[in-house]
Formats: sequence, structure tokens, C-alpha cells
Amino acid sequence: MEKEVKILFVDDEPNVLRALERLLMDEQYTLLKAGSGDEGLQLLEENEPVPLVISDYRMPGMSGVEFLKTVYERWPETVRIVLSGYADTAAIVEAINEGHIYKFIPKPWNDDQLRVTIAKAVEVYFLRRENTHLTDELRQTNERLVELNEELEQRVRERTGEVIFQNRVLKRSQHILDSLPVAVFGFDEQLELVQHNRRAHAFVETGIGLSLGHPASEVLPPALVDFLREIPADQVAATKVMLAGKEICAKGTRIESEDGQRGIVLVLDRTFCDS
Repeated sequence: MEKEVKILFVDDEPNVLRALERLLMDEQYTLLKAGSGDEGLQLLEENEPVPLVISDYRMPGMSGVEFLKTVYERWPETVRIVLSGYADTAAIVEAINEGHIYKFIPKPWNDDQLRVTIAKAVEVYFLRRENTHLTDELRQTNERLVELNEELEQRVRERTGEVIFQNRVLKRSQHILDSLPVAVFGFDEQLELVQHNRRAHAFVETGIGLSLGHPASEVLPPALVDFLREIPADQVAATKVMLAGKEICAKGTRIESEDGQRGIVLVLDRTFCDS
């Protein structure tokens, strides 16, 4: 047997205790013997956990029912068996109700049946303990899942608030861009359009339109595309180009955001060429 299994026998008759000891002498149990309920409680305190208690029903002083009732109250996991030569119905009912016994076995007992009953009682003890352990693990897991769910919901609420705030900022930023008296284009490192304001439409050939993700070559004339490629880092570059027969003033600069994204801002107008 992998685990030490202690069995406590309680009987005021020494011959009965010796008979029980002989019955299980070849089994891998640790046997404890007590001649009274008080002595049995003391042994339980000194040797816990004790998976199984087998007690006589009628004993002087503390009766078997009183003893098993106390065992149930203090060590509820311990399996309890009653041995009795008084197999009357009232005694059985009292033992079951008060002591919460697993089995009621009459004296004299059948050795083979008692061995089987003891083996099953020990198995019941470990099954109950394992079930309690698994139940506790499940409860702890469920509690942790509840905590994680609450944390997730809180993060979602916080993230939702951030997204709402960012959307408001983006709308406000776009409104500011659209209010500028110049055309503004934003391109990423691959010179694909990622931002523009309302006035930018006036500087694009009719029918082309502005769509995010379009390359600069589809939005701007070749001269401006070349200008974008040649803008030096950390400087504002300026040039003049002809667009639809009109001279257009262009200024551009390279930018890098806090998250490491790079791009180019291009501003077009007809009024600040000499500024």
C-alpha cells in the first residue's frame, strides 16, 4: 500500500482487540487499539489522520455512539464502523443518526467479510479525500477564473475608454487638419497615403480622388514624388512645381512617432512660396 493507513480499534474487551489484530496482521495497516472512547480520542489526536475507526457499540463510560459522534464532529473524514452483538433496529438507527457510520457489523463477524468491508472503507476514505482535494482545486480555479474575468472586464472597460478617447482625439485632429488653409498629405516610409485633409482634394487631378493606401505616384505628379524621396532628415524642404498649369509651393518634412513609425508630411499651397 502506497500510503500509511492507520486503523483504530476501540473495544473494552481485550479479546476482541486481539482478534481484530490477528485478522489484519498480514495486511499493510498500522493498527491502533483503545479500550475506551476517551482513550480512542486521545489516540486519534496523537496519530491523525486516521482513515478508519472500528468501535464497539456498548462500552462502559462513553458509549460507542457517543464516541463515534465525537469522531464525526472532530474528524469528519474518518470512516466509522460499528461492531455490536446487539443488532436491534433501534441501536442501528441511533448509530447511523448520531455517529454517521459507514457500516454496522454484528458480532461475531465473518472474517472474510470484515476484511472486505475494511478494505472498501479505506478506499472510500481516500476517494472522499481525493474528491475533497479536487473540489477545492476546482473551487480555487473557479475563483481565479472569476478574478481573471473581472480583471479582463476592467481592462476592456479601460481599453474601451481609451479607444473612445482616442477616437475623439482623432476626430478633433482631423477637424483641425480640415480647417487648415493649406493642403496636407501624410505618407508612410513606403510613400503610401495614410492621411490627408479636405483641401488636399483641390490639388489632385479630377477623377483620381484620394484613397488611403494609394502610392504617392498615383496621387501626386512625378516632380512631387521625387521631391518626397529627396527630403533630408530633420529638415524642412521646399520646392515649386507646376500643377494643372499653376505654380504650387510645396514644403515637406520627415517625422517619427513615439512608437517608431516614420513618414513624411507634405504641405501644398499657392501663397507661401516666398515665406
